Amino acid sequence: MIPRGAGPAPVEPAPAPAPTPVFEPEVLPQDQQRHRVALLVPLSGRNGGVGQAIANATTMALLDTNAANLRITTYDTATRPRDAARRAMADDNTLVLGPLLAENIPSVMAETRAAGVPIISYSNDTKASAAGVYLLGQVPGQSIDRTVEYASKKGATRFAALVPTGDYGNGAEAAFRAAAAKHGGSLVTVERYARGNTSIVGAAQRLKTRGGFDSVLIADGARLSANAAAQLKPGGRGDIQLIGTELWSGDSAVTRASAMSGSIFSAVSDERYRQFSESYRTRFGSAPYRISTLGYDSVLLALRVASKGWEPGESFPTSEMVDRSGFLGLDGPFRFNLNGIAERSMEIREVRRGSVVIVDAAPSRFED
Repeated sequence: MIPRGAGPAPVEPAPAPAPTPVFEPEVLPQDQQRHRVALLVPLSGRNGGVGQAIANATTMALLDTNAANLRITTYDTATRPRDAARRAMADDNTLVLGPLLAENIPSVMAETRAAGVPIISYSNDTKASAAGVYLLGQVPGQSIDRTVEYASKKGATRFAALVPTGDYGNGAEAAFRAAAAKHGGSLVTVERYARGNTSIVGAAQRLKTRGGFDSVLIADGARLSANAAAQLKPGGRGDIQLIGTELWSGDSAVTRASAMSGSIFSAVSDERYRQFSESYRTRFGSAPYRISTLGYDSVLLALRVASKGWEPGESFPTSEMVDRSGFLGLDGPFRFNLNGIAERSMEIREVRRGSVVIVDAAPSRFED
């Protein structure tokens, strides 16, 4: 399944167009003028709509840039991702875009590593990081760090957290603890809960009784977070700073509860996404999933590398991926660290009187 925190909440699309055909090796054109790039995404099953939206976005990127030097062939990973990767390698692709799911990365790597072909995955699961794998997804811990940095500059020093049981909660807690220490504060108390209205309300009540903090991370979606906020800041009153995660982005429930007033969270900028979404609707007759911008940006990334001397048929030059100045995509500036995980520029948003406003813009470039 797509991990919780895989990026801003998706826009539910209308039925997706018919899947892009998967070409078998024997019918692929034997051209020598284009880079052969494989796109490995699910085109069927429960994640088929997401995969198709990513495939559509890669097509848009080729059209918008008039790119004539890339040939992207799509392979369905819905059932047997290793077989899809094997076909991609048999077709002499020198770069893999995808897979979408972190759980599919080991199967794909089993075929790509022997061929020396790198992977630019759409996953945000840092546990999937490995040599030759670049994770383009938006890592939840980066959103938490950015918001804690902002809160710390406003005077926050003693942090508390409400986190759900499970992998997402564990990751959020670890990121929050590290961010608090990094920015001069400390995580003084944590309450855990099983995801559900009753459980999160009980955890919030226990946390409030304990006290001793000035800021609280609520590591859940907007609806459940609002239930907790009602216990911590009834009507939005009080001095406690509520902090959300990237799960709040794009969720209208964040503005419907008065207790959420004054809450802050961070996310990548939507400025370019709005134009992309309109263009996508015009071309494909439906709304894109929010994560589909990663498909577009992965093509821009490949084209950027190609412009630096990567010739068709040659191995993909992974040295070009670690550029400290970064790359510019639909979701703003990003760059890959040495561990292959994308670092992103994020803005701070605040809930105010039934709306969400940007209170600290995303940096336009990386300074270090």
